[in-house]
Amino acid sequence: MSSKKPTIYDVSRLAGVSIATVSRVLNTPDKVNPETRQRILEAIDSLQFMPKAEARARALQSTGRIGVITPFFTAPSFVQRLRGIASALGREKYELIIYTVESSAHLQSYLVSLPLTGNLDGLIIVSLAVEAAPMRRLMEAGIETVFIEFPHPDISSVQIDDVVGGRMAAEHLLQKGHTRIAFLGDTDLPEYAMHPVSMRLMGFRQAMQAAGLQIPPEFVRLAPYTHEKALQAAAELLQAPQPPTAIFAATDFQALGVLKAARQMQVKVPEQLAIIGFDDLDMAEYADLTTIRQHLDESGRLAVELLLTRLADPSRPPQHIHLPLQLIQRQTT
Repeated sequence: MSSKKPTIYDVSRLAGVSIATVSRVLNTPDKVNPETRQRILEAIDSLQFMPKAEARARALQSTGRIGVITPFFTAPSFVQRLRGIASALGREKYELIIYTVESSAHLQSYLVSLPLTGNLDGLIIVSLAVEAAPMRRLMEAGIETVFIEFPHPDISSVQIDDVVGGRMAAEHLLQKGHTRIAFLGDTDLPEYAMHPVSMRLMGFRQAMQAAGLQIPPEFVRLAPYTHEKALQAAAELLQAPQPPTAIFAATDFQALGVLKAARQMQVKVPEQLAIIGFDDLDMAEYADLTTIRQHLDESGRLAVELLLTRLADPSRPPQHIHLPLQLIQRQTT
């Protein structure tokens, strides 16, 4: 059997496409139709083809670059996670490269190209589900990876239990004597991202059912992730013939919209309406918002720590860190 290393020509021949198409898959895979892209990737995997740029990077052993793939770059929770990542890497020799995801094709593009041409030492993937084939490609390319909010048995991760968080929020309001409790979550999460809000709603329902309480269908509202839409949904709840006496907003960002709606309608908080959020964003403290704290900055710092540990010793087994949640009571409940 020949020991000659496979070339782009071999990939082209096996996949039955032009060299230009193979090159597009390596550099801008989202511009190639999914069927053709999959055929080329299968040829690359079969031949164990490695582009020259990546071969050079591996020869150097270290590129000095850590990548972060993240959706919702401007959402406050993601900004705080990135802040934790950046602060931890600031003390190290690595450069931080951020890849923001805007579509499923965009995510696929990164997962295809980074293992082949990304020249990264390590990768942190935030709140994104990765399928088996691209995950295998990352591992075979030797890119150490850590997930935040996505469990994988063979990859280190940092997680929280969103179901438990939803229960904690409901139980706090129940302990305050509330029985008419509404839920407000967001609807515009794209299909390529994790959906923690549905898990928080599940925990909320569990706590309400355990207390023997039914949730009226109109008390579960989902709205796009904006202050305006949260304010509108809250106003509709508060204008109902029998309005809720408490609202659990699945994110602090939406809880602040609820708080604004209550003030505009001259509903006293917490005397007439209790409000609890989730995340404990920086802005929650300024608004005196009761919330379920997840340690956003800490999750970023821990992800870096797990990644650097594996880079220093790839033989170490994957670690899975479950961060505790904490009820932070302020003036809105």
